[in-house]
Amino acid sequence: MATLAHDVEAQVDPLDVSRAELYRDYAWHEPFRRLRAEAPVHKCEDSKFGAYWSVSTYKPIVLIESLPKIFSSSWEYGGITVAGDPQRVLEAEVRMPMFIAMDPPKHNAQRRTVAPAFGPSEIERMRVETRARTGEVLDSLPVGETFDWVDKVSIELTTGMLAKLFDFPWAERHNLTRWSDVLGDIELFDTVENRQFRLGHAFEMGAAFKKLWDEKAASGAGNDLISIMLSSDAMSHMDEGEFMGNLILLIVGGNDTTRNSMSAYAYGLNKYPGERAKLEGDPSLIPNAVSELIRWQTPLSHMRRTAVEDTEVEGQTIRKDDKIALWYLSANRDESVFDDGEAIRVDRENARRHLSFGYGIHRCVGARVAELQLTILLEEMAKRRLRANVAAEPERVPACFVNGYRSLPVELSRY
Repeated sequence: MATLAHDVEAQVDPLDVSRAELYRDYAWHEPFRRLRAEAPVHKCEDSKFGAYWSVSTYKPIVLIESLPKIFSSSWEYGGITVAGDPQRVLEAEVRMPMFIAMDPPKHNAQRRTVAPAFGPSEIERMRVETRARTGEVLDSLPVGETFDWVDKVSIELTTGMLAKLFDFPWAERHNLTRWSDVLGDIELFDTVENRQFRLGHAFEMGAAFKKLWDEKAASGAGNDLISIMLSSDAMSHMDEGEFMGNLILLIVGGNDTTRNSMSAYAYGLNKYPGERAKLEGDPSLIPNAVSELIRWQTPLSHMRRTAVEDTEVEGQTIRKDDKIALWYLSANRDESVFDDGEAIRVDRENARRHLSFGYGIHRCVGARVAELQLTILLEEMAKRRLRANVAAEPERVPACFVNGYRSLPVELSRY
């Protein structure tokens, strides 16, 4: 009996890289290689998400991200994923704009509000507690027994950081992961039932944070993200939809980038044992290895822009209102920028040129927090001389937005 992937391939454009099964089956490498070689700016006429342009190489992605007046991120045009469609809104569905899905000047004002929470001084303030928490988690793990790295390490560490950033009730912190998984899943835009399921989680999240918002408003200023929003002219008067949209941005962004890069550390270095040995022998490579792992994993496969006027990119005419997918996952393997980009090289000289955090005005506001968490994880693993050995292939997220792992069986050993 033919597999689902074969059935689908027989019916659709083989260069439609939005197909969920490519990510479920870890089969996206060859379609992206073809796109980079044959059609770096390619029009997919028909997909589950409608027609869209694929931009798969580094240079045109940087160009598009540098021109926000021509290539919009706004929720009014459909937002930041290929799934967004401003014409398809359910009755009683709330639009949830977030500042990453806005254009200047509103984007700039709201981003400036939260940016100090991720600045250098705050990163230093987080460092001691992050190291202590990471040590606690690692010391609780069994050595020589199989367990799920995603659940016991990646989720545990990232959820704890999110709870601290929001001053969210610690006992309820795993709700943050549950909401992130549902609200970041663009496959849930396909049917009325799935969109209602997603909307239900958004309202549940919104209610929990509205309670927290009211408590913060009554108790006075703090240095958590909710308190920072409350004290800001740009964000203190957000309506319900905008409040939920920005929560989704901060939770999904804070969860997925770090969580899936942590899982890539375990999975990726197991695939490249020579690179793992190099890192184990020289811990001074850790900062560069962090950038390389974030490049190699690319936790968000794409961001979307919408053309607000007719324009041209790499000789291709893009029309007003056309949907454009910027495939960071492919650009981070662009052969003209990253030599042997499919491989991990912990000492890669230009690893920091990756596009995993985006480029330009929409570059990830929490990038330093993600790098801090991953750096400390690698340092604490090295301090304990712990190695994660993959026991079985991971279960992957079957979607073209979050590029991640649902489970990853590993066994720890010492070296």
